[in-house]
Amino acid sequence: MESLEASFLLGLVSLFYTLMEITAIVTAIIAVRETRTPQGAVAWAISLVTFPIISLPLYWIFGRSKFHGYVDAMRSGRAEFQRHIGTRHQVPSLPPLAERKRRHSPDTVFETLAESPFLDGNDVELLVNGPDTFKALFAGIEAAEQYVLIQFYIVRDDALGKQLGDLLIRKAREGVRVLFLYDELGSYHTPSAYWEAMQAAGIKAFPFHTTRGAGNRFQLNFRNHRKIVVIDGHTAYVGGHNVGVEYLGGKDNGYGGWRDTHARIFGPAVLPIQVCFGKDWYWATSEVPDIDLTMSPQRGEARILALPTGPVDARENCSLMFIQAIDSAKERFWIASPYFVPDSSVMKALQMAAMRGVDVRIMLPRKPDHILVHLAAYACLKELALPGIRVFRYDEGFLHQKVFLADDTLSAVGTANLDNRSFRLNFELTMLVKDPAFAKTVEAMFLNDFNHCTETGPSEYDEKDLVRQTVIRFARLLSPIL
Repeated sequence: MESLEASFLLGLVSLFYTLMEITAIVTAIIAVRETRTPQGAVAWAISLVTFPIISLPLYWIFGRSKFHGYVDAMRSGRAEFQRHIGTRHQVPSLPPLAERKRRHSPDTVFETLAESPFLDGNDVELLVNGPDTFKALFAGIEAAEQYVLIQFYIVRDDALGKQLGDLLIRKAREGVRVLFLYDELGSYHTPSAYWEAMQAAGIKAFPFHTTRGAGNRFQLNFRNHRKIVVIDGHTAYVGGHNVGVEYLGGKDNGYGGWRDTHARIFGPAVLPIQVCFGKDWYWATSEVPDIDLTMSPQRGEARILALPTGPVDARENCSLMFIQAIDSAKERFWIASPYFVPDSSVMKALQMAAMRGVDVRIMLPRKPDHILVHLAAYACLKELALPGIRVFRYDEGFLHQKVFLADDTLSAVGTANLDNRSFRLNFELTMLVKDPAFAKTVEAMFLNDFNHCTETGPSEYDEKDLVRQTVIRFARLLSPIL
């Protein structure tokens, strides 16, 4: 009897392993077809066939880089969208390449990536750190008369989150329409009562639903990392801040401070920001938002392009944006990012910029909030040991801003970090600004930040002992999903 039971159990184990192996082989074929690089495809195929019990769940949770269904949803919703807006919309279209002026300008690449043109006549204001950002943002919401569109990756139920919630609830009760979109993974710890209080006041608050759709069901890798607030279609806020008291930069937040940057935008460029929000809203709710899609009047001199990127792109648009910005720089390329784990193409672009005499400066945090990402950055920096590349560590709290400056005209403020997650897995939004006056303001901000940094250099890796160097190398291997 015991022998029969043992044989039956052994048969079940054999059947289970056989099914796992067959599933792993099928998954390996999928990995070969879909993985971005040949090296990654080979690594996944070997590990799936050799260690299916371990590799199968890892692949289905972390291994894929394409978000399925979003583009199809936009196509299916286009007719409904057109019926809703009729002829009222003024969403600018991008002419065919052969019909565009300045086809050989760097702007052409940016516009092709965004599928939208640079728009003239904008006024843009740099908002440095949390107190100024949230003061301006709350004032904008207070002045709203028709609607508020609001989207954040992280929303905490802390003092700042409660202040925002109370303000939105009051505006909703005054008759202002409030549409609130949040990332359910980034805001995982926010209690349901926070959202229920808003919904009870008439606010439409929804998660982005990154696991919606059969192709995304098991994925925990995708994030909607955008931070957008739009007031009545005429004013927009985009940048690095989430909603949490740490973003106010108090010394008692665990980091000794917080350094971040946002931008407030008035003018025609608000329209494509609304379109970006509208697409995300349609994915999350299957509803076309009732928003004003007429273009705001011109208010300033800045040319601005709203460039949304994400895992639905046919190309790796975020990475290509950084490459084009670096390649277009003739005198300098300065960038601040909390995470520095770029792909090889961006690394080569930085190397070539230094080789042609560009002043390349990279500002990173000294204090990490994600230790593996922080460690992987040391290995990346080692590859940049070239004259002309300078590395600065920010000393006064955690550096979270996502800003770059190319020469004296092009600057960018947005949500994208200089890492593989932003390049391939996150939904991001970057505001590219062509305006010498704004670039001068960004330059002054950088110079002030450099005064609060310690210049280190790519040699940081070499100064580590053998054990730390080994850990750094292992962390670098994980960079595609960090």
